[in-house]
Amino acid sequence: MDGENPPVTLLLQAWRDGDSAALDNLIPLVYAELKRMAAAYLRAEPASHTLQPTALVHEAYLRLAGTSDPDFHNRTHFRCVAARIMRQILVDHARARHTEKRDGGWRVDLDESTGFTGERASTLVCLDDALGDLERQDTEKARILELKYFGGLTAEEMSDVLGITLNQVNWQIRTAQAWLRRELESATPTCAPESA
Repeated sequence: MDGENPPVTLLLQAWRDGDSAALDNLIPLVYAELKRMAAAYLRAEPASHTLQPTALVHEAYLRLAGTSDPDFHNRTHFRCVAARIMRQILVDHARARHTEKRDGGWRVDLDESTGFTGERASTLVCLDDALGDLERQDTEKARILELKYFGGLTAEEMSDVLGITLNQVNWQIRTAQAWLRRELESATPTCAPESA
């Protein structure tokens, strides 16, 4: 049961059990949280970015509504899935708009809560590519970085979601960030992280 909001968990269970109206009842309860997540992702984008937080949330809702097997355990699990969906929407959008040359005018900041900052869609594409490489090598480390950067989860929340200790989460974050930093630096100079 969600300690914070049991109705969310009940609606998630109803949706999983085939009640399609449960998602419509769920969205108003989590909308503000989803919009905060979307705003955090988009804050690092240039003012000319065409996606707005509301549009990102609505696109995420459409993808969630199209989920054929909605098996969410609680609000945190739902938030993780929503973060992954928003990440994919942003990456799809960035790849579609990525027509300019990579000129070194942006950098990935691994210390930001969202995990990336910059002036070009390339930043997100670069980070997503690196996370994809990490996922092929170590699924747990990739998931931890995704939850941290795209889900905004705390180490405590990640510990709960992944069923591992807080010390393990913190160690995985450190080692995954070190791997990601090395990967970005070796991939191309424009992917080099800002902070050590």
